[in-house]
Amino acid sequence: MTAAELIGKVFLPLSLAIIMLGMGMTLVPADFTRIVKFPKAFLIGLTNQLIFLPIIGFLLAITFDLSPVMAVGVMILATCPGGATSNLITQVCKGNIALSVTLTAFASVVSIFTIPFILSYALAYFDSTTDIAIQLPVLDTIVQIMGITVIPISIGMLIRKYKTNFAKRMEKPMRTASTIIFILVFIAVLGANAAILVDGMKAAGLVTLVLNLVTMGVGYLTAKLFKLKLESVISITIESGIQNGTLAFVIATSILNNIEMGIPIGAYSIWMFITGGILMWQFGRRTVTASV
Repeated sequence: MTAAELIGKVFLPLSLAIIMLGMGMTLVPADFTRIVKFPKAFLIGLTNQLIFLPIIGFLLAITFDLSPVMAVGVMILATCPGGATSNLITQVCKGNIALSVTLTAFASVVSIFTIPFILSYALAYFDSTTDIAIQLPVLDTIVQIMGITVIPISIGMLIRKYKTNFAKRMEKPMRTASTIIFILVFIAVLGANAAILVDGMKAAGLVTLVLNLVTMGVGYLTAKLFKLKLESVISITIESGIQNGTLAFVIATSILNNIEMGIPIGAYSIWMFITGGILMWQFGRRTVTASV
């Protein structure tokens, strides 16, 4: 197993699962029932994720006049849902964690059906000579969501329920640990993918930066437009602009069998960690007096 495979298949999932456990210790069932009772924030976030993001990616691919391979790589990113990394960033930013987790889980399941449809169109539009049937691994995707997100968070919530004082004491240390793990993962990703990242920045650095900034900007503006509380604005901003790079890379290299399509994904991963780190630094310092 190569260093990149070890990081992607073992270190990263395990680290994120531990973070999700700590995240669960900050949540109670009422955090999720509020989303059902007041679904506006959830619907706004989902609309951004499933509709606006692919449109933005498509327009950017045309505007930057990307080659067919680079254009499809950008479209892969734009169709992917948020991942556990977006939940991590939301936690450190003191956003609405329940909203972030719910959006990630729901968008991940729905994207099993939307990604093949959108990418089939993108392949036909940007490269008419390509004829590939896109089928995402439904079971593997659901298992990934359950193993990295749902189960650890559920265990954390049980700890919060039965060991409340312990869970409250661990809130600040776990947030600190999340920040440290975020930095370590970023360094590990840089080291393991140095070659492809250099090519990625040269070929698609600018367009992926614009994709990251515009999608976060749209998330922020739509959330503010509907007068959501700051915690929910933060969550929607992050969920709109931080995509599941691991899933995107799997689609490019394993399903479409094109390593070049992974080049924009490598570049995007760098910007994602940088902008996510800036948000963590900006919002993580503030004092929260009440939850959403």
